[in-house]
Amino acid sequence: MALLLHYPYIVEGLHRLEDQRQLAAELRILIPERRDALFNDPAAPIAGNPEGDVALVAFFDYNCLDCRAEAVNFQQAVKDDLNVKLVFKEFPVLGPASEFAAVAALASRKQGKYEAFHLALMGFHGLVNERTSLTIAGRVGLDVEQLKRDMEDPAIAGAIARNRALANDLYITGTPALVVGDDVIPGVVEVARLQRSIANARAKAQVRSFHICKIGIFDRLGGRAISPCVLPLVRAISLIWSATL
Repeated sequence: MALLLHYPYIVEGLHRLEDQRQLAAELRILIPERRDALFNDPAAPIAGNPEGDVALVAFFDYNCLDCRAEAVNFQQAVKDDLNVKLVFKEFPVLGPASEFAAVAALASRKQGKYEAFHLALMGFHGLVNERTSLTIAGRVGLDVEQLKRDMEDPAIAGAIARNRALANDLYITGTPALVVGDDVIPGVVEVARLQRSIANARAKAQVRSFHICKIGIFDRLGGRAISPCVLPLVRAISLIWSATL
């Protein structure tokens, strides 16, 4: 310990490591508790496979350069793995210009062009503000006047407020941020790491399913433990047997 006192940066590093471990442990509790808000909010646009067994939940700002870089990686991940669901969480943190773009993007859903508009905004080289957002909207085929009217829907402001509250609950303070499995990953996630994270989340989900299957329940008739995994089969056999009597 006396030696460590001469190297304060080592002590600081150890403290950071312990903080990261504590945060990871807390997130393993927080994320399942907020599963519906993360994965099933009807106001959150989705891409990829809506029934995918792994969900990527992206928090982003259209004026965040790292978010623009990461958007390309997400598209690649969804293309490479047809069993991935991508959930978009508009999280404007860089001021009124970003707020306008987020509201416009969510309003574009009413014309069925969210994904095209989202990708065009992410691909823009420059400041995304009111003028550029509306220009891009016209380029992707949106009725701009209709879009302006749809932006006044208070449900859109409510959706963004929920995203902010959810980010706060999960200690997300900036963009980009990704939720996958039981992890929150800040910053740009390169494709290779993204693929590993998807594989890890899928493996953990399969392990959880296996453990659930191993939990026996008591058979009321014979007092025998029966796995929930075989109950549908047991019930089916019982019905067939009854029908033959």
